[in-house]
Amino acid sequence: MSAAYKQPEVSLEMVKSHGLNDEEYDLIKKILGREPNYTELGIYSVMWSEHCSYKNSIALLKTLPRDGDCLLAKAGEENAGAVDIGDGLAVVFKIESHNHPSAIEPYEGAATGVGGILRDIFTMGARPIAALNSLRFGSPDNPRVRYLVDGVVRGIGNYGNCFGVPTVAGEVYFDESYTGNPLINAMAVGIVKHNEMASATSEGNGNPIMIVGSKTGRDGNHGATFASEEISEKSQEKRPSVQIGDPFTEKLLLEATLEIIREDLIVGIQDMGAAGITCSCSEMSAKGESGIEIDIDKVPVREEKMVPYEILLSESQERMLVCVKKGNEQRVTEIFDKWGLDSTLIGHVTDDKMFTVKLHGEIVSRIPSESLVLGGGAPVYHRETKRPAYLDDLHKLDFGSLPLDRNWNATLLTMLASPNICQKGWVFDQYDSMVRTNTAVGPGSDAAVIRLRKTRKALAMSTDCNGRYCYSNPRAGTRSAVAESARNVVCSGGQPVAITNCLNFGNPYKPEIYYGFSEAIGGMSEACLVFNTPVTGGNVSFYNEDPERAVFPTPTIGMLGVIEDIDHITTQWFKDAGDVILLVGSNTKELGVSEYLHTIYKQTRGDVPALDLEFEKRMQDSLLTLIRKGVIKSAHDCTEGGLSVALAECCISNADNTTGANVNTADDIRADALLFGESQSRIILSCREADTATIIELFKNNSVSCRKIGAVGGDRLKIDGLVDLPLEKIAGAYFNAMHEFMDARPVEPATGAV
Repeated sequence: MSAAYKQPEVSLEMVKSHGLNDEEYDLIKKILGREPNYTELGIYSVMWSEHCSYKNSIALLKTLPRDGDCLLAKAGEENAGAVDIGDGLAVVFKIESHNHPSAIEPYEGAATGVGGILRDIFTMGARPIAALNSLRFGSPDNPRVRYLVDGVVRGIGNYGNCFGVPTVAGEVYFDESYTGNPLINAMAVGIVKHNEMASATSEGNGNPIMIVGSKTGRDGNHGATFASEEISEKSQEKRPSVQIGDPFTEKLLLEATLEIIREDLIVGIQDMGAAGITCSCSEMSAKGESGIEIDIDKVPVREEKMVPYEILLSESQERMLVCVKKGNEQRVTEIFDKWGLDSTLIGHVTDDKMFTVKLHGEIVSRIPSESLVLGGGAPVYHRETKRPAYLDDLHKLDFGSLPLDRNWNATLLTMLASPNICQKGWVFDQYDSMVRTNTAVGPGSDAAVIRLRKTRKALAMSTDCNGRYCYSNPRAGTRSAVAESARNVVCSGGQPVAITNCLNFGNPYKPEIYYGFSEAIGGMSEACLVFNTPVTGGNVSFYNEDPERAVFPTPTIGMLGVIEDIDHITTQWFKDAGDVILLVGSNTKELGVSEYLHTIYKQTRGDVPALDLEFEKRMQDSLLTLIRKGVIKSAHDCTEGGLSVALAECCISNADNTTGANVNTADDIRADALLFGESQSRIILSCREADTATIIELFKNNSVSCRKIGAVGGDRLKIDGLVDLPLEKIAGAYFNAMHEFMDARPVEPATGAV
């Protein structure tokens, strides 16, 4: 780059190609008091993209419950939410999407999604202790889908395994709605002492600004803009927008970052994720109510002839922006040198609240920082909503079209082998779930559990959402997602304390899509208020559409729970012959939008099963009390696939100790609804015979139904004279299915069309 760098002239066609409309361009001119130059246009285009500005969602997001006694960092305040768990410790956690990059380049898209969420955790001074994910794909019958599954899972596994964080939980769903636009939601959890938390801020006139970590390249350029548009045939041309990650460098960056934070050398630090240097500089300076001036020619680059526009917008991975306390520059450099990483002084804090970029001493961009950031000067839109016309027809369910003269044994085996129910060992066996040796409960139970060293505490964590429910009834479906996530945590012995969310929807400019988003926000608010689980932050991902369809509305919930004593850790599988099986909650005749309808009849029809949030809360509180009393031997929530699937999982999910069950509910309802209906607020418990009366009485005192339905023992699962199967057949269907549809059939090569 020469001192005579000349920027291209800005034209209206160029403005349009940057994704800015006329109204937004006029607002930019008003803010600057002049026409923006080429570099400034690029900066505004990424910072005002949906991915960075949340311009179509921020108004509704602000209605979510975001206050709580245990919160140390609320939604939007820092890179991630932080929750006080006592003993001077805080848990930092967040979930984000990497959907569009993964649709184009599944391995790198998923890997860098993991890398980005991990950086959000350790920039706050927290050491990552667990990773989770929520993955959605089209039908596994499609070879292109199998290619995406293969690449995404390898990307998640390889990045997490090499970095050294256990991937302990998640969910994998398959549905045609996700065919061209898979959803890749990555969550991370970290632990930090209160006095070692760092902030994403810059302040103090004259304090140095340093870039640390990897050099800057052209990879990921305009990635934020790419994530703010629908996927189409032309998306394959945007492979350069997909970042390239290096987990080994990130591990070094983790250790160096935590070291400079512990030594109290810095004012603030932020990951360079979407929009790279631009986002970090503008957000840190706006938060500190200061300005930042950088010399762009001092940024270490790995490619020749990079211009300011490219350097500012690059999303190269494993980089941080650091505001250093003046006088500590040399010590910061020594630490990064020790870990073999670059650390370069590129600018300083100012008091003019401007984000100024210079090239060889000449200003190439000068913008008010506040005008670029979320909740600052970026436009805020209130989009039109319209209830989709399909809902009235979809909610009609003709039970007469569902014959009852079925072989229920064969039907249960079909259900257990279906893509959404079968065991996902093909996926999580590629993840190291035990690294760092703190994993008490890994993938395959209701929630993962991580022990906290030097304490008696543990953390329970889960990701949940039924996209089909949210398609049928976005408000009720989202309420169910929050309830299920909390239920999973409670079944594992934890007290739900807060959530993070990843809101995956189609084009917000379509009123029917925005209706689903608006309703989902409403349902989430209602549920979180009942469960006292404030929203600590997360991610909104719009434009999840391919040329044929939008994805199901998928508001993924990441729930965090605290287990006060590791003796309270509870798992889903039956333990000993002779134990009593109890059903909490009631079996009803509901079959709406069930996995049974989808798998057996290829239908997505009916309304979401009714959910009484107050009843659910009483049930969860009662169960947690009993777990802490030590009278519950196993607990498993009853969701996709219904009662029969849940009972089968209780029998076989501990491969080292399978045990059968003999169940007789005596419920006078349709056989299909009894076996496969997805009535809400149900949990299967097992306990000693001597503790049965105590358990039933406590639930009764809290107006929660609980009754004995059977006993543990034998080598078969028997249910109401309808099902009688050996565990060997059940296990074969459940454990082998995903290996068969992933390993036995070829995947489409990477050159395939979107």
